[in-house]
Amino acid sequence: MTTNPRPNVVAISPLQIDADLIGTAARALRDGQLVAFPTETVYGLGCNALDEAAIAKVFAAKGRPSSDPLIVHVDGLEMAESVIEGPLPPAAKALADAFWPGPLTMILRRGEAVPLAVTSGLDSVAVRCPSHPVAAALIHGAGIPITAPSANRFNHISPTSAQHVIADLGHVCDIIIDSGRTDHGLESTVVTLDGADVTVLRHGAITVEQLASVEGIRIADDGTSVDSPASPGHEKRHYSPRTPTVAVRGNSIDFASTPGLELGAATSVIYAGYSDREPELPSAWRFESLGSLASVEAVGHDLYFELRRIDALAATAIVVELTGTPGLGRAIDDRLTRAAGSTIASTSAELAKVIAEATATHD
Repeated sequence: MTTNPRPNVVAISPLQIDADLIGTAARALRDGQLVAFPTETVYGLGCNALDEAAIAKVFAAKGRPSSDPLIVHVDGLEMAESVIEGPLPPAAKALADAFWPGPLTMILRRGEAVPLAVTSGLDSVAVRCPSHPVAAALIHGAGIPITAPSANRFNHISPTSAQHVIADLGHVCDIIIDSGRTDHGLESTVVTLDGADVTVLRHGAITVEQLASVEGIRIADDGTSVDSPASPGHEKRHYSPRTPTVAVRGNSIDFASTPGLELGAATSVIYAGYSDREPELPSAWRFESLGSLASVEAVGHDLYFELRRIDALAATAIVVELTGTPGLGRAIDDRLTRAAGSTIASTSAELAKVIAEATATHD
């Protein structure tokens, strides 16, 4: 794969779409090039979803295993039906009417036009219709479905700005569209359907409660017992800082009176929690806020931005606190859990052990 020492970054305002710049990026996609662009969730690394050579470049650029399927982005129902088998099922149509364009991905039967490389060999394909004006204009201008996993190295923290894309993949993108920070800051919700029964495979910007409010839809599984390879982002370690990270549940550990957590001046531990329930920490630890749980939407919007900022502080270890809240809090907790490699310390002894191991690795 060729690399670009100086990434081609173009600014396109979502409030005033530049048709010429969109046209240039759309042609690049049709020609098999890689274009990073904003969606309402995170920035995606886009390519022609029907071009196997371009798809291979996406996997190589991200260092993404071929076992992790990609989402196909479309500009509406007609394009969606061009990549699936038959018309949209009634339940999928109901969800599309309620949430498209928007951050909802549906797993549907794969149409013959979609290469198996996109779906990791599965007979199902993940489809969504983004609502970001720039993404919508780009897909429409290209006239083809676009696959666009997050524009970062595999397993790293997802990008919510063009600067994040440049830091991770600037050297391999043919074009990077800069439209400022993304709206939601968390990936789309991923669901699969069996008739009217909906199973949540990945929590995201659309909550279980919102899905359940759609007439005729039943929530068969709210995601508590599902970890499906059909869904992108299903790995136990994902969305991760480079700094060793462990998760804790709020108020589950009494830091102030717990021995074993003061590990010496050489150990730098950052506790990433919430401004409205800041714990009393060991003296050598440092508190960094992920926001206030009084505004969980703002926490979700800023989550990846804050995790990247905290990661750059070069601590020995990061302790992230789960929100323990319903709704969007479940998506936030999913990302924090996977950022910690699915390691949740429930006792002070477990936490001290993880931090000690991180310190040994750091040394």
